[in-house]
Amino acid sequence: MKIAVVFDSAGTLLRMYRVAKKIKTGEYLDEVVSTELVGKKPYCAILVMQMDSNKIVNCPSDILVSDFIKKHRINIDVGCSKALIDKTTARSVVENDTLATMKDLQDVMRVVKERCRDIYYMGVGLIIDVEKKNIAYVICTGGKIYSNTFYVIQTLIERNIDVYIASGDSMRNLSALAKNICVPLECVFEISTPSRKEEIVKGLKKRYDKVIMVGDGINDILAMRAADLGVLSIQQTGECPPLLCEEADIVIRDIKETIDIVEKISSRSELSPLSQAPS
Repeated sequence: MKIAVVFDSAGTLLRMYRVAKKIKTGEYLDEVVSTELVGKKPYCAILVMQMDSNKIVNCPSDILVSDFIKKHRINIDVGCSKALIDKTTARSVVENDTLATMKDLQDVMRVVKERCRDIYYMGVGLIIDVEKKNIAYVICTGGKIYSNTFYVIQTLIERNIDVYIASGDSMRNLSALAKNICVPLECVFEISTPSRKEEIVKGLKKRYDKVIMVGDGINDILAMRAADLGVLSIQQTGECPPLLCEEADIVIRDIKETIDIVEKISSRSELSPLSQAPS
């Protein structure tokens, strides 16, 4: 039986630490779930900035983010949005913003560095409000690989299970992760929106007998529905929101549980789905 396992990255393969700063008030939000911020309003989106974070550190703090992006021709992609927001619309919102400065981005980067030890990588992004036509939040994410991640990936590969990564993050960060855990770059899908993850899973189902989707957030729900088995990891938070529990076939507390799940499918053993978070 040919089996493929698709992993989200942030929160699933990586333990994440996120800090957002609300531009209007200057309020910091620690351990924020970025998809929840976006989900509060239909026309919000997380934008991934395709750039070296050192450029931000070395930039004068009083420059507007919009001017910085235009001047350096920074590529931005829509990583996640509740409604369909295209790249052209997103860029127009950013370039017309007059409040967010480079200091805001530098501030969230500093907080992440101070509070997240052994950081594996750092990414920065923007959360825009299309209706208000502004940058609502700047956000910085630091991540480090879970201790069991490498073991899980290598065990699956050794057992002839094909492993894929589908993430809203950019290839700049994902390539380093893939190299570290020995996943071929051709098996890595960057800037994967919820609908894109769904497409990826559906495409793989044409080539495999079973496709398993392992994720941790609302941006993985469509892919979980499309997969033969949707696995929700609550390793990052330890909590299972009702909506996610309802959508997932199985809830796990540690990524290493994926190995047992695949073994049961491989041996065609009966697998009892769990719709509730484990106690």
